[in-house]
Amino acid sequence: MNIWQMFKDWLGGILSLGEDMAPEKDTIAVIEAGVDFRGAKLWILILAVFVASLGLNTNSAAVIIGAMLISPLMGPIIGMGLGIGINDFMLFKRAAKNYLVATLFSVATATLYFLLTPLDEVQSELLARTSPTIYDVGIALCGGLAGIVALSSRSQRTGNVIPGVAIATALMPPLCTVGFGLGTGNWLFAAGALYLYLINTIFISLATFIGVTFVMRFPKKVFVDKAREKKVKHIISFISVITIIPSIFITFQMVQETVFRERCLDFYRDVLQKNDAKIISQEFDYSSRTIRVVMLGEEVDSVQIAGMSARLPQFGLEGVCLDIVQSAKGVDMESVRGLITTEKNKALATQKQLAENELQIRALRDSVDHYMQTVEFSRILLPELTSLFPQVVSVSTGRGIYTYWADSVMLDSAVYVVNVSLDSRVKAEDEQRMENWLRMRLSRNDVKVVFIQEKQ
Repeated sequence: MNIWQMFKDWLGGILSLGEDMAPEKDTIAVIEAGVDFRGAKLWILILAVFVASLGLNTNSAAVIIGAMLISPLMGPIIGMGLGIGINDFMLFKRAAKNYLVATLFSVATATLYFLLTPLDEVQSELLARTSPTIYDVGIALCGGLAGIVALSSRSQRTGNVIPGVAIATALMPPLCTVGFGLGTGNWLFAAGALYLYLINTIFISLATFIGVTFVMRFPKKVFVDKAREKKVKHIISFISVITIIPSIFITFQMVQETVFRERCLDFYRDVLQKNDAKIISQEFDYSSRTIRVVMLGEEVDSVQIAGMSARLPQFGLEGVCLDIVQSAKGVDMESVRGLITTEKNKALATQKQLAENELQIRALRDSVDHYMQTVEFSRILLPELTSLFPQVVSVSTGRGIYTYWADSVMLDSAVYVVNVSLDSRVKAEDEQRMENWLRMRLSRNDVKVVFIQEKQ
């Protein structure tokens, strides 16, 4: 027992926050100072949104991290949790008001940026902010607890904990992604990003509430008017419950979906992949509780499919439908795989696919620009050529390939072709003069003149 008591005393000593704890009034004052959004702080937030939007637009993780360090969004969120934890309804109200101001300004700034920017491609950093998972809840909870402990500590208050929490919980990128969704008309992106932002907000506030109530045990605010105190407590309790209930529901839903996907992966590895047929795509749909698989190669008959479906309950997948799509024999697997890969890349909007599309667009633009320049130049060239050689009726220019024999070897060379139409025959020396003049006029040595006689 002595050893056990000694271990408990030792563990309690090294885990105790007492020695390093700042006075509660100092901690509350620091948090209250970070709640308000006006003046310089609001301008810093707006500029941070621009920086984060640029980072999301260019798919730069370093720029996004920099924006999260600049952003002062954590202040009102921690303030809301503190207000609930110490029964300070006025602090909660002030923090909530400033939180809404900061959110609206952030979304408006990001929307304005994505409305004006010519770059509206979906990058992987944007996609990552549209699908919250259970891990985001854990990150927000642990990050929020780390934040309130650091703010309550003398030694850690000015350290790198709060910037680290800002990076880990990632409040700024989801807000910018909401602006991207609104600016480009992609409502699903906006809804998913707003969902992630609210999860982070709720759980950081909840972590702050847990920290000040159960860990640091801050004293509650005492009212002289007991009736008013009771009313405020009821309001704060109601707000706390209303805040926590959606969080619990969201967490439950995400846990269910994550567990469903893990079970589907186990079933896929242990049952489906051991079949002789080649699986080229799979999808686990939680909403319809369906596993969809596309197979090529050896056909799987109905008896085998029934056997696979019978094993679903072994993996905790009762009531899940197994939907297997099979190809006909003789299908070119490489062609199908190539098509599926292409469609998948389009759906995911990968950077490589976007770069290829951009190159194609540039090539088409260059072709159109060259055509328009050629047309315009022909209109300039014709009067000059006609004044020197009245026999000229029309002229056209363009790039081409000149193929010729050289010592029984066929060779190709790039040339600048000028087609000259004549209304009467001209002498060979006039043709040579015309060709020399065109080379000088065009400042090119690769000019190839083709003479076309319209009248005999």
